[in-house]
Formats: sequence, structure tokens, C-alpha cells
Amino acid sequence: MADTAEFLDHVRSELQGLRDAGLFKGERIITTPQGAQVHTADGRDVINLCANNYLGLSAHPQVIEAAHQALRTHGYGLSSVRFICGTQDIHKTLEQRIARFVGTEDAILYAAAFDANGGLFEPLLGEQDAVISDELNHASIIDGIRLCKAQRYRYKHNDMADLERQLQQARASGARFVMVFTDGVFSMDGTIAQLDAMRTLCDQHGALLAIDECHASGFMGATGRGTHEHRGLLVNGRSKVDIITGTFGKALGGASGGFTAGPKEVVELLRQRSRPYLFSNTLAPTIAGASIAVLDLLEGSTALRDKLHANTRYFREAISAAGFDIKPGEHPIVPIMVYDAVKAQQLAARLLELGVYVVGFFFPVVPKGQARIRVQLSAAHERAQLEKAVAAFRQAGLELGLVQ
Repeated sequence: MADTAEFLDHVRSELQGLRDAGLFKGERIITTPQGAQVHTADGRDVINLCANNYLGLSAHPQVIEAAHQALRTHGYGLSSVRFICGTQDIHKTLEQRIARFVGTEDAILYAAAFDANGGLFEPLLGEQDAVISDELNHASIIDGIRLCKAQRYRYKHNDMADLERQLQQARASGARFVMVFTDGVFSMDGTIAQLDAMRTLCDQHGALLAIDECHASGFMGATGRGTHEHRGLLVNGRSKVDIITGTFGKALGGASGGFTAGPKEVVELLRQRSRPYLFSNTLAPTIAGASIAVLDLLEGSTALRDKLHANTRYFREAISAAGFDIKPGEHPIVPIMVYDAVKAQQLAARLLELGVYVVGFFFPVVPKGQARIRVQLSAAHERAQLEKAVAAFRQAGLELGLVQ
């Protein structure tokens, strides 16, 4: 029988294997608020190109003040779950506001967006149902689907012909309800789901359409409502997507917390049966209050969204001109392809020396042979910072033989 020492030897071996393969993911310590530039614990001021802070709201004065105000009026935490003693008026207000923002009847809050996906499928779908998932969907979607007993189908990434084949198979199996679930925007590639085509296919085959909007809420679409607005599925303020999950941890303030929005009956059933909602502490009042302020900002102006997209257009053009191979697209996620995991690590390390904070992504986060630097633009970036970053990429790329 194995003992603790033997188990720890096994863990050490696993960790060493990750280091030897160049796949070990270290953490860098910063000592400032999140922003376009951050200060690291070892004394560097660096341009930050790897945060999900798309709209620059993580340290916005109005958002911080709203958090302070909620702390003063509603306390630090609820010390419980919603159905016992953990719902405040600001939680209900935020649910109403986020539902209105994305164009649904109601919404439910979770402690994290991972929990929103983790708690979605099991309460709604049984073994007589089917769920069809894009092969590159986020880990939280995959884990959530694993927790339910529905039949599972996968379609090739963003491939509408294969999605139709999976819909036909699901219907041929006699499934009662069929749900198609996709990321609105895929976090590693910046690919934008073809929701308009998907809605047509779902209507043809009597299926529900649901999306994860973590990398879209707040800035995709003409008024920042999300991928469904970007693809023409937000009509007169009403979503033509059945269920939407999302986060307050990226563009919508950057703290934490998630939501599921949809028909009022779906939300009510989740309140009764969704385990992460029923068994996790209520979202902190500071996050609820600050998130309401974020929605105030975004409903009042598209200026931050517009600046983000201008920065994205500039950086995509400039980094391509510098000789790098990037994934095509229009999203502020810009994958700079290096392909080799060790080279990606080396490039990220050299860029840090040159004053640019980025992270290399490699297996298992992305497929083997698809290592990359994932740059994420923000409305907080100024043009001079982006110009400096491109110059640093060019210098490091030349030194490592990645560009000519």
C-alpha cells in the first residue's frame, strides 16, 4: 500500500516532468492594480498585454468608488448561500440589469463563471436529451456537460456542416430536447462563433442555442452586448439566443463572478437545482455594486468599446508588418503563433526583459505544436504603449530567429 512519502514522490516527478518538457506554468507577481502598465514584484514597470481587462475597467475610478460604496452599505460578505440568508437588494438589481443588458428575461448570479457553466446542464438536461458542443469549447463547458446525463455530441470547431450532421444524429437518436452550446468567442484563437448560421440550423432541427460570452460581454457588437449582437441576434433589445452564460471577471470589471441569463422559467429552475448556486457563498457585495456601475458606464457610452477596437485594428496590422504569424480575425485576442512550446516560453521571457508582459500558451492549454503568445488588447492601452510593444516583439523575434 502506497504511503504519503510515495505519493509526494509521484507528485514531484510529475512536476519535474512538466519542467523538463518546458510546460511548467509559473506565476508572476505584480504589486499594482490591473492596467495597461503594471509593476512587478522584482521592480519592473511593464506594458501588460495578457490581461482580460478589455475595457480597462479593472481600476476605473467609478468602478472602484462603487465597490467602496457597496462595502460601506452592504458589508464585506454574506457568509452564506442565497436561499438561506445571502441575497441583498443589489444582487437582485444586478440580475435585472445584466438580463436587460444581454436581452433576456432574467438572470442568476454565480460566484464564478466556471460555476455558471458547471451548474447549467445537469438541472436542465436528462438522459433522454442531447447536448452538442464545439470541440474547442472552454473547460468549464466541458466539465459542466460531463456532470449531466444527456447524450453528448461534438462538432468540428466552428464547422456548420459538421454541426448539422450532429444535429441530425441527435434527432435520429430520439432525443427529447437538444441543446447546442458554444463559446461566443474562443479564448485561445479569438474565433467568433457563427451564431447567425447556428440559429438557423437550430431552428431547422428544433434545438436550443446557448453560448458562453466570457470573452464578448461588454465590447462585442455595436453597443457591446455580446456576440449575439455582433451576429445580428439581438433584435429590439431581445436575444435570439436561448441561454447566455458570462462573467464579471473580464471586460465587466475584472473581479470575479458569473451569470446565466435566459427565460425566467429556466432561471427559476436553476435557482432550485443548480448545485454551485445552492452550495456556494453569495457573490460579494463589492462585486455586485461595482458590476452595476460597470453596466452604467457601458449603457451610457460606447467610447471604451470603440477605443478597444481601434487599438485592436492597429496592433493586428502592426504585428503582422513586424513579421509575425497571427491568427486572422477582428477580436482583441491576438494569437501570435510560435508553434514550439519552448520558443514561446523564451519569447515571453525576453519580452519581459524588454518591458512587455505576455505569457506563452502551450499544451495542454492549446494543442501540441500550436504554442503561441496570446496578446489581449485593452481600451486602457495608449498608442505609444502599443508601438513600444510591437518594437519589442520585433527585437525579440529577430534575436530568437522567429522573424526575418
